[in-house]
Amino acid sequence: MISKSQISNFKSQISNQELPNDPQSSILDPQLLRISDLRVYFHTDNGLVQAVDGVSLQITAGETLGLVGESGCGKSVTAYSILKLLPVPPAEYAGGEINFRGENLLALSERAMRRVRGNLISMIFQEPMSSLNPIMSIGAQITEAIREHRKAPRRESREIAIDMLRRVRIPSPETRFHEYPHQLSGGMKQRAMIAMALVCRPSLLIADEPTTALDVTIQAQILELLNELQRELNMSVILITHDLGVVAETCDRVAVMYAGKIVESAQVASLFETPKHPYTHGLFRSLPTLTEKKKQLAVIPGAVPSPLDFPSGCRFRTRCSFVQEICKQEPVLREIAPNHFAACHFAEEVGNLARGSV
Repeated sequence: MISKSQISNFKSQISNQELPNDPQSSILDPQLLRISDLRVYFHTDNGLVQAVDGVSLQITAGETLGLVGESGCGKSVTAYSILKLLPVPPAEYAGGEINFRGENLLALSERAMRRVRGNLISMIFQEPMSSLNPIMSIGAQITEAIREHRKAPRRESREIAIDMLRRVRIPSPETRFHEYPHQLSGGMKQRAMIAMALVCRPSLLIADEPTTALDVTIQAQILELLNELQRELNMSVILITHDLGVVAETCDRVAVMYAGKIVESAQVASLFETPKHPYTHGLFRSLPTLTEKKKQLAVIPGAVPSPLDFPSGCRFRTRCSFVQEICKQEPVLREIAPNHFAACHFAEEVGNLARGSV
């Protein structure tokens, strides 16, 4: 967790950031990835689970979008849907579109999606040990993607893989190429996952909690590495995380999810300065501080509702201190300030409160 003093430092760092002096940085493609009204449901024995219900997002070339929210809010399901990795059934892509470079990925066949996965769009999964094949060497797993998408011969594939292992700062890459996952430390396994994801130079990288299982020092190294590789490859990144400190340091924009919906979306500096949804405001208030050690932490009351029985209207209303009768009507995601959107009937009041408390 990060403190309010750290948040203040993050905000000052963000406000002083300048755009990179890169001729491509001013020619961003607004249509690189556009998710429109995505609905992903799961059919279970207990009923219909509306895991993702009307999510809309977009990301431009070279941009990092942070996707935050509590466990079970739909972040990973959204990410998996981009690559159509969810088994159908029980999953159902019930509506919406996922347009990548103007093409709807949900309309593509499985054969066509295999040309997209790992080539144009790659993903780093949350737990490297469960994502790496324990009976294949690291080199074999990386060269598999090269030979599949680039049709490169074995020797060339090996050279490309070793070069990528070197780029992600794995020591003695020629030796590690022949080793198996159990022979690598947690940090090196995560670096190997990054090498595997980036070896075909994708346009979009989805990083699902890429530092969760790592200690703090290794987390910082992995995030720094991802930033360097992003700049080198001019790659877009969707970063799924619970850590607001990571969001502040690495992301350009952030989208906050709750109960299968986007409840707030803004530039990072704007969100940290004045969160406009009660849920986002609650996340900031629940952070511990270094200066007030004896102060009891603020908590968001109640629990995340079951996806089998979401409340009508605003799904956060059963936990919200601003709740009124109008909250039984579902709020729309509206622009409260320039490029700052929130789905709350009282977003302006929340913003004023946050401005005075953060």
